[in-house]
Amino acid sequence: MTGAQEWEAKQDIAEVLLRYATGIDQRDWELFETCFTGNCHCDYGDVGVWERVEAITAFMVDAHAGVGHTLHRITNIAINVDDEVAATARCYVDAVIMARDGGSGVNAMGYYDDELVHTPVGWRIARRRYTMVHVGAVG
Repeated sequence: MTGAQEWEAKQDIAEVLLRYATGIDQRDWELFETCFTGNCHCDYGDVGVWERVEAITAFMVDAHAGVGHTLHRITNIAINVDDEVAATARCYVDAVIMARDGGSGVNAMGYYDDELVHTPVGWRIARRRYTMVHVGAVG
């Protein structure tokens, strides 16, 4: 893999991580699903474990159905491209999930450790592990 190919892969992978946050915050579940392989494994610790993109999407739809605005901020993206078809990434997430009234909510912070694969439709998360670092009330 050339330096240019690695740079392009890292840009594409960073876009996947940001697309995840955008999909949730805009409740665009079709966009959200484009972040994962069909047979993904997502381990969010005490929150839950899901096999397959349909399962993680169904959880996110249900989890966000009764809330107001959300802001999932993805930062500190570190990507290692193993080769043309495999990569790993770690990024931080700082999520604010507001109640429908906008007066209260939750702030959850942690990080994602991802294994990504390059598919015919681009890079996708095949395995994800979320580690919670802090949860606190807002408002």
